[in-house]
Amino acid sequence: MKKIYVTTGTRDYLQKLKDSYAHETMLLLEGEDGAALFHETDGSTVFQEPRHYEVIDAVGNLGGSFAVLNHIPVTDEGRPLFEYRFSQRARLIEKEPGFVAIRVLRPLSNDTYIIMTLWEGKEHFQNWQRSRAFEKAHHERKAKEEKGQQVKLFPRPSYVTTYSIIE
Repeated sequence: MKKIYVTTGTRDYLQKLKDSYAHETMLLLEGEDGAALFHETDGSTVFQEPRHYEVIDAVGNLGGSFAVLNHIPVTDEGRPLFEYRFSQRARLIEKEPGFVAIRVLRPLSNDTYIIMTLWEGKEHFQNWQRSRAFEKAHHERKAKEEKGQQVKLFPRPSYVTTYSIIE
């Protein structure tokens, strides 16, 4: 199973790290709160102390110019249901203009899943947010959540971060 390892630091430091492992699949992101480097591999990572994730769903290749990361904390007992729901997703996002890739990341060292979508530009993501497909996907999720949930899935609210992708 593919894994993604994440480390943070200054843009300059992470760029040098990425450049020194040019044969590896890496994605450098820069946002308001700093920079992050994602390393996608079937093997081990070159990072010293990364956050570890398993890729449980992947479409497309890492790239584009705009990244959206939805960080979703999930309880231990809620993990199977959460992952099942994601495995049943409508997959409408893949048909959106400007869509580049998606990674659904299972955390191995914390409780927060990451849903990472990559886009050709910010405007493509914003168009997706205004689309019927977005509305349908999120309406169905909300309806499922409201159907008398026996398992507590979310210990605290999710949050979204956005980044520019640095080539």
